Amino acid sequence: MPDTANPTILIALLIAAYLVGSVPFAVVVSKIFGLADPRSYGSGNPGATNVLRSGNKAAAALTLIGDAAKGWLAVWFAARIGASPLVVALVALAVFIGHLYPLFLGFKGGKGVATALGVLLAIQPWLGVATALTWLIIAAFMRYSSLAAIAAAVFAPCFYLLGGALIWQTQPPIAVAIVAIALTLVYRHRANIGRLLNGTEPRIGKKKT
Repeated sequence: MPDTANPTILIALLIAAYLVGSVPFAVVVSKIFGLADPRSYGSGNPGATNVLRSGNKAAAALTLIGDAAKGWLAVWFAARIGASPLVVALVALAVFIGHLYPLFLGFKGGKGVATALGVLLAIQPWLGVATALTWLIIAAFMRYSSLAAIAAAVFAPCFYLLGGALIWQTQPPIAVAIVAIALTLVYRHRANIGRLLNGTEPRIGKKKT
């Protein structure tokens, strides 16, 4: 196993995680399906929800899977090679930041919901499942992806701490990373919060205009 405490190896691991997070699946999948660049319609966000506004559910699903998979892969790999909880937490933040500020899109990325889910699934599968169910329940009843994402972000740290008391061992660096990701997700949805309050937020599945 590599010594992830070695500064050179640690930096390489974080750069690799960032680059993985920078892969813009929304743009790649849209090109494969012959769709318009998701940055050119709807919210302009290169993410699964905006791709869904194109009307192509398969493209949106593949975008969601790809964005979640890259978050999962980076954190799973760090844990697999025996990295400490602190290093795993840093990798989680690096891959998440990569999605938000991707090198390949001029540092203008998505909001990170799917990538955050992938990170949570790698940290603890049941944590990811609980957070995903929170999103699904809110989305199913309210039909607002942004509201579901905000609710899931708020509950994710709570689920991690609750699970630590019942199922798994809570790691402080991991807890801090999850809180940081949750706060960032809420901040990235600040415009959505304004639209939710004034009733202009588009509902899930609404096609581009």
